[in-house]
Amino acid sequence: MALFCGVALATATAAAVASEDARHAAVDRQSVPSAAAHDRALEQRLRQEEARLRAERAPYPDYFRRAYAAYPAIPRGTLEAIAYVQSRWQPLTPAAENHGHHHMPDAHGVMGLYAGGGFADQVGEAAALLGVPVERIKGDPATNILAAAALLDQHLRGKAVSDLESLAPELARYAGFGQVAGDSAIGDYARASFAFDVLLALDRGVNEKGMVVPERPVAWERAFDAATLARLGAPFVRLDVEGDRIETERFAIDPVSERLMRRPDADKAPDMQPLSTDYGPAIWNPAHASNYTASRSAAVNAVTIHTAQGSYAGTISWFKNASANVSAHYVIRSSDGQVTQMVRHAHTGWHVRNHNSYTLGIEHEGYVNNSSWYTTAMYNASAALVRHFCASYSGISCASAYSGAPSSGINVLPTSVKIKGHQHFSGQTHTDPGINWNWSRYYALLNPGSGGTTQYLDRFESSVGHFNTGPAYSGSTTGISTASTASRDCSNRRNGNCSLRVLLKDNTSSSANWAVRLLSGSGNPGSNVALTRANGRIGFWIYSGGSGMSVGVGIDDSDGTERSVSRSLPANQWTYVEWSLTDAAQWNAWVGGANGAITAGTVKLDAVWLYRAQTSYDVNVYIDDVQIRN
Repeated sequence: MALFCGVALATATAAAVASEDARHAAVDRQSVPSAAAHDRALEQRLRQEEARLRAERAPYPDYFRRAYAAYPAIPRGTLEAIAYVQSRWQPLTPAAENHGHHHMPDAHGVMGLYAGGGFADQVGEAAALLGVPVERIKGDPATNILAAAALLDQHLRGKAVSDLESLAPELARYAGFGQVAGDSAIGDYARASFAFDVLLALDRGVNEKGMVVPERPVAWERAFDAATLARLGAPFVRLDVEGDRIETERFAIDPVSERLMRRPDADKAPDMQPLSTDYGPAIWNPAHASNYTASRSAAVNAVTIHTAQGSYAGTISWFKNASANVSAHYVIRSSDGQVTQMVRHAHTGWHVRNHNSYTLGIEHEGYVNNSSWYTTAMYNASAALVRHFCASYSGISCASAYSGAPSSGINVLPTSVKIKGHQHFSGQTHTDPGINWNWSRYYALLNPGSGGTTQYLDRFESSVGHFNTGPAYSGSTTGISTASTASRDCSNRRNGNCSLRVLLKDNTSSSANWAVRLLSGSGNPGSNVALTRANGRIGFWIYSGGSGMSVGVGIDDSDGTERSVSRSLPANQWTYVEWSLTDAAQWNAWVGGANGAITAGTVKLDAVWLYRAQTSYDVNVYIDDVQIRN
């Protein structure tokens, strides 16, 4: 999007089904106006969760320091990154977390260590290394972290680990996913995905609810070969070559998305993982043939939303294990929304018991009791996939998705609700996606442009979007240096994983106050997306690292460009700012034939304006979740 930067229930008779559906539909219609109330309740739960997690995590930094002191060969930050990938720093207790979901092997503690059951017995191995009881490793965070360090140190012994890139093969071996007999490569992708996720946490840096992984750049081309990077969907590859398009023999860097892509004119590489034929953006990585039925007994007419109760890599590995007896059609990664398809649409995945015959199942990486897994990237990728289902199958309507309050138990919904959670089908024991899945947000993503919805224009999860990487010097920007920049940043963000960082540097040869025009559409107005004026409110989250800042926007109207009134920003906190497209009092004429009011039915965002009195020191401003609400 070119903006700066978007079963049936078992009932006795058909009449009883219709009656029950009507009753539930009436209840669901009543829930739509209260979506804002659901969002407020979820926000309150998230604040309570953050307070609890900060208190719980307070001693963790000291535990990690002790582990590095005991095993100095491990690069600093690696253990925190592993914990982030496996548990999002929330100790896993299988009795509370897993509920037997898909019969996946249990993971334990803040480091998410496996204890056999189809994967490696990391807990048992660590207990032998440390000389402590297995229950202590499972239940005591300090010992759990030390146990992971001991296991990783074993893999590092005798190896020259001079940089993060050389950790990749050792992290893959550490992952703990069991080998599958008869195919030595069957788990390679899952192990590489685990290593990639750990390095990605280090590359981006993470600062979340009291825990920090310091940002450390990873030279991705030295960590993985090009084909593996293409499969893993690496968001950055730092190749030292000239030009805007970085190329290898078969691959190239897309300069907008910053992703490694296979060149369309390259010969087909035998080691290149094929894409899905059902859904183009997905990687095709099939589940073991014993974990699904290679046919369907009913037409596809519903979608089941799951939380995997495990990691992306672990879920893929488990579905490829012949003893799992379980599968879903797709698995989605939390960090960047990567999608892997494991079962064809024409085949029956085993994920929702008596409703498998007519459903498509999507597993989302994470655990139901930790909201940190549900990232903007994951929501966006999942919604895009389901929108594809809605366009492909007449029996699935995106307007039929559940949009009510999340819950933590079984809450059976009628057959008229076609897109819903595992917990919403009859005859189930699993309660995913659970209390932290934002159904009203998901509904809005599935139905962009519908009444009362939010359309996200840019969220900066994988690139700088269509922002200029520097303020526009077109006779409008004053007071700042041409060394000022705009770049994607993953150390400070309001939602998701990343934001846009605008670094403002003073022009020492000028005493003018700052007036900074940061163009959207990469400076090309024709690249901007059309926005509907009716009931429209354009807004975004913004964080100013200095006091005295204010912000505005410019809108390209049919008769010129209108500039908004400015909003003052408090320092060092995220603030949401917005302007109504229909309120003339919020707009002033700027250039062209502008008249100080927005009158066209559709308009385009021209730029964000940043204002401040002249100062000699640098100021960082961060922008996140640019959106229009109609």
